[in-house]
Amino acid sequence: MTTETIQQDAVKTAIGSLFQAIGFEPTPEQDQILDCRNRFILVTGGEQAGKSLLAAKYLLSRLPESKQKAIYWLVAADYERTRREFEYLAEDFSSLGMLKSATKRIDPGHIELVDGTIIKTKSAKDPTTLAMEAPDGIVGCEAGMLDLETYWRLRGRTGPKRSWLFLCGTLENSIGWYAALADSWRYGTAESERSFRLPTWTNKYLYPGGRQDPEILRMERDQSDEWFMERMGGIPSPPKGAVFANYFRPDIHIVSDLDWDPDVPVRLWIDPGYAGAYAIEVVQVVADQVRVFDEIYVQNLVTTEIISLARQKPWWDGAKMAPGVVDVAGFQHQAMPAVAEIWLKEANYSLSANRVGINEGSERLKTFLRPNPITGAPKIVFSPKCRGILSEFGAMPNPFDGTTKMYRWKTDHDGNLVGNTPEDKYNHGIKAVIYGLVDQFGHANVGNRDKILVKRW
Repeated sequence: MTTETIQQDAVKTAIGSLFQAIGFEPTPEQDQILDCRNRFILVTGGEQAGKSLLAAKYLLSRLPESKQKAIYWLVAADYERTRREFEYLAEDFSSLGMLKSATKRIDPGHIELVDGTIIKTKSAKDPTTLAMEAPDGIVGCEAGMLDLETYWRLRGRTGPKRSWLFLCGTLENSIGWYAALADSWRYGTAESERSFRLPTWTNKYLYPGGRQDPEILRMERDQSDEWFMERMGGIPSPPKGAVFANYFRPDIHIVSDLDWDPDVPVRLWIDPGYAGAYAIEVVQVVADQVRVFDEIYVQNLVTTEIISLARQKPWWDGAKMAPGVVDVAGFQHQAMPAVAEIWLKEANYSLSANRVGINEGSERLKTFLRPNPITGAPKIVFSPKCRGILSEFGAMPNPFDGTTKMYRWKTDHDGNLVGNTPEDKYNHGIKAVIYGLVDQFGHANVGNRDKILVKRW
């Protein structure tokens, strides 16, 4: 028996003693999660599945392997959503004789143990509190309510001490970063990431019959399959027809610290619009990887106003920027100067255009989203600042109204795919990127195509 095995057995014994002392006997499903020592863990739980209890017990289970005077965070979208975990922990530590003090308030609140360990509550509404120190472990309470930027902040806070992150929550909907990570981490990754499902029926205290409990079966009969899988089973059930559902992954395609390199030319890939969106994806190509590091994604502004916004950006330098690309409609005169003309006249910025079919353009983007089989890195990545295009992939809510609006295939009332092309909406940023990829790298499958190249008028 190795030293490592002996240490692991000792930790398990200590955890078992803690649980026994507080009268907690985990279910088999809970035990599998509590026993996991991957560094990043995500749990999608059904309603009333005991998620808050599990999250509190997970933090408790990490104490036997932690140092004295450790710091732990309970983080939620607001302070109130940390209450249940905070109260469970205070009660457990009191029962164990480990509690030195605990605040009555949770906004913010803290628990101090006799060995100097501190557990603090944090609210995502105040991002400054998430950058004050490096904790030894973080519990994300009702984590499905956190936004993507908060996730990246928490992930960044784990770096200095190589600490762990435990996310537990209900699926608020089956698209977005939380549901996508749940699927991506389902079988674990090389980065020590793992996700679990904790269905409602695993809470045998409320549903003694488990999956066959009469109340669970009644809810299954009364609700749609999608609602039941998501809200009771903790299983993502994304809308049918998402164009890039099997290609875009927030965990590899969104890079939190992506920024521009002043020594690399900046390119603008543009899909002009007005009421829908005027989308500019701001791109650099570094070592054959496309990096979309910024975005202008607005409504109800004309090209002249868009140019004014672009020229205020720190990356704007007309003399050093590489030529961009625009929709072929950007060269058309529709009772007004063409978009490409305005960019050249007012910003001295040249644009070209490619005639790209809808499906062939999607295929080109898929080849860049697909991870390298050896390195695992995709050929295109995005900054979380690019809210518009990320909402079209389903990773974020729509930046204009906060609802879910993603690029989808046409479907009938039963969710069956209809036709051979997706709906031409909620795809402004995606089309801009497709134009750029085809302009820069050509079509995935070479065929007949026209190119309009305009350098000077």
